[in-house]
Amino acid sequence: MSVSPFEPSPLGPLTVRNRLIKAATFEGMTPRGLVTDELIDFHREIAAGGVGICTVAYCAVAPEGRTDRGAIWLRPEAAEGLRRLTDAIHGEGALAAAQLGHAGPVANSVSNKAKALGPGRIPAPMGGSLTKKMTHDDIRDLLVNYRNGARLAVDCGFDALEIHLGHNYLPSSFLSPLLNHRKDEYGGSLENRARLAREIVAAVRNEVGPDVAIWAKLNMYDGSRFGFQVDEACDVARMLESDGHLDAIEPTAGSSLLNPMYLFHGKPPRRSFAASMHGIMKFGMRIFAPIFLKHYKYHPGYLLPLARQLRHAVSMPLILLGGITDEAGMDMALDEGFQFVAMGRALLREPNLPLLIQADPTTESKCVHCNECMPTIYSGTRCPIRTGEIPDPLEARASA
Repeated sequence: MSVSPFEPSPLGPLTVRNRLIKAATFEGMTPRGLVTDELIDFHREIAAGGVGICTVAYCAVAPEGRTDRGAIWLRPEAAEGLRRLTDAIHGEGALAAAQLGHAGPVANSVSNKAKALGPGRIPAPMGGSLTKKMTHDDIRDLLVNYRNGARLAVDCGFDALEIHLGHNYLPSSFLSPLLNHRKDEYGGSLENRARLAREIVAAVRNEVGPDVAIWAKLNMYDGSRFGFQVDEACDVARMLESDGHLDAIEPTAGSSLLNPMYLFHGKPPRRSFAASMHGIMKFGMRIFAPIFLKHYKYHPGYLLPLARQLRHAVSMPLILLGGITDEAGMDMALDEGFQFVAMGRALLREPNLPLLIQADPTTESKCVHCNECMPTIYSGTRCPIRTGEIPDPLEARASA
């Protein structure tokens, strides 16, 4: 191993202090779609904990593109808070990235008071409705919104932008043969289904220019045998590489519509999710949770087998996500040819985990992958073990 995860590394026009990225995780700390002191403190602590880049999610480019009305919407009213947030991250020596996205069929149309959008009339379960099939005028307006959102983010101090092309959010829903049945130039062949994603990436790059790092979070597999598959993902990655607008790709997997646990792996927190919801959503979660929230056994680097196929398909930098919690996992990723690693749940448990690993390479994460952090997105994303809301199984084992 000739490369250390803690060495400075280039990412497009940037020099990052190490190869560790805080993955985009919705924090649930923006009740009016605006940055709060709680969100700033959350990211300041993680930046101080040693990551090279701290990614802020979820930053919607349009009001109907929010997962619900509590997600950040990139508009002038949000600028002051976003500047305070990037200043806080920079103050701890890390770089700041904004995740740009449009939820599409994953949006809650009731909460947003706006119709959810999709490639056609498909279910938007969070709002209990069907999406509006996007017209060519809608697509034109969407590209304008991406440009405006990207410009606002960069003007507010973000060094990098992550474009969300995963999890069956709007661009990902266009990629999926299960969800996209259009007969025009945005449907049918893979090249047509990838058209919207490529136009979004081009619009963002053309807006912000070469001095901002841009990567895309790209689905490799939706978690459905009828959805987007890894061979298609490899072809789309090749298209994005040939377009020349991206500095990296972050392979991901799963679908917020069809199979969310494929992204996370581990035990699904079905009871906690039901307890965090209200009304018909609580009832629906109790009935359908065993079908919707599947159990995939957790193991370190669980997305590597899929991501390895993208690594063989393109030569551009890739960011490995999924079960990277120690130096052995970081070294494995770098040895496999990935340039960066992304960490999520482990940083909720220990925001300073990168510094702990750098000081002692034998450090093991205290994250037990219970996934009880997932339902907390509705009340402020956190590790319930760290806050004492649920017992620590590691301590229970030690005292047994």
